[in-house]
Amino acid sequence: MTTSAVLPERTRSQAATPPRRRRGAGALLRGARTNVVCFLISVLLFALPLFYLLLQAFKSYPDFLQHPTGLPQEWTLQNFAEAWEEGDFGRQMINSLVYSVFPTAITLVLGVFLAFPISRGYFKHSNALYTFFIFSGFLPGGLIPLFIEARALHLYNSMPGYLVMTSLSGAGFFFFVGYIKGIPREIDEAAVLDGCGYIRFILTFIIPQMKPALATFGIFGFVASWNSLILPLVMLSDDALWPVTRGLYSFFGEHTQNWPVVAAATFIVAAPILVLFILLQRYLVEGVAGGAGLGSQGIAPTQAAAGERTGGTE
Repeated sequence: MTTSAVLPERTRSQAATPPRRRRGAGALLRGARTNVVCFLISVLLFALPLFYLLLQAFKSYPDFLQHPTGLPQEWTLQNFAEAWEEGDFGRQMINSLVYSVFPTAITLVLGVFLAFPISRGYFKHSNALYTFFIFSGFLPGGLIPLFIEARALHLYNSMPGYLVMTSLSGAGFFFFVGYIKGIPREIDEAAVLDGCGYIRFILTFIIPQMKPALATFGIFGFVASWNSLILPLVMLSDDALWPVTRGLYSFFGEHTQNWPVVAAATFIVAAPILVLFILLQRYLVEGVAGGAGLGSQGIAPTQAAAGERTGGTE
């Protein structure tokens, strides 16, 4: 009797569980396993080379020859001190910070002031201008014409001249237009009614709401300027003006065979980029997702919507 009493109860409990929910839980578990596998593959592809490079930087040269792929037998910081001194990274770090921070900041400010009227459709033929700026981003940089122009304008082998040549980039324009499209137009109208000036409106209302987009392009611009090698090689002949990438390039000559020192120098150059990504990774994800999604929209639909609202109120 107990068995006959229990079996219907189990049957009722199994029938009470929806089969769709059980299938959904199984799919969720399979998706979690897929995410773990993808994460492990990413770690192996990206983090493992950095970890290997860091291990070699803590080895002495004889230890590297005896155990090129193993852990250091004796951990040492001598390679970092030697790389810092021989590469003159103290001065070159300052140069790279100047070459990376100032052009990125100038490009951010100019990009916001240019993207706002185009995204709102305040310019005539805003779609054509938007398409032109997007198309220009796919054109390759003309190094030889830039070199000739720098010599003619006396910008060659000069820190101010190098800053001028690298401060007029429009790579973040696509992100800025997309983010400004997501900001309600009612803010513009309220600012006009309150008598807020154009520059004050951009600095006070628009820029604070664009922090993810600004941080995203700030990371991209900083990394591109920090890792730039060809342009400093061509435009800067004075070693007092070299960035860290130019100084790292000089290691592949006299110190080519001392790979632990080269590994330490490489990690010194890459360390600021790693710290920047760790601090701003949240803004990077938000900026790419929001700016790319909204940036794919055209300017004309926004103008049409604005016209319909104006016509409805009249």
